[in-house]
Amino acid sequence: MIEPFEDTAPSAPELTEYDRSHIKLYMRLLDAAADGADWTEAVRVLFGLDPVRETERCKRVHDSHLTRAHWMAHTGYRKLLRQTRD
Repeated sequence: MIEPFEDTAPSAPELTEYDRSHIKLYMRLLDAAADGADWTEAVRVLFGLDPVRETERCKRVHDSHLTRAHWMAHTGYRKLLRQTRD
């Protein structure tokens, strides 16, 4: 089952509840990017969207979530670790 998602991932400098609930999605996006998967395939599989019918929306969904996934991998994970220790 596909987790409900927003069209645009958060861009706040702080870890959000949305981030916490979508960590698995972020990791899957990073894996797909590392494997060289086409964004249309990733958005179809991970979000259940049709990039042919909604190209602009799908590109926005994919790109914003991939950007946030990179942020989580480089910055956000530290905030997550700090919160779990507190």
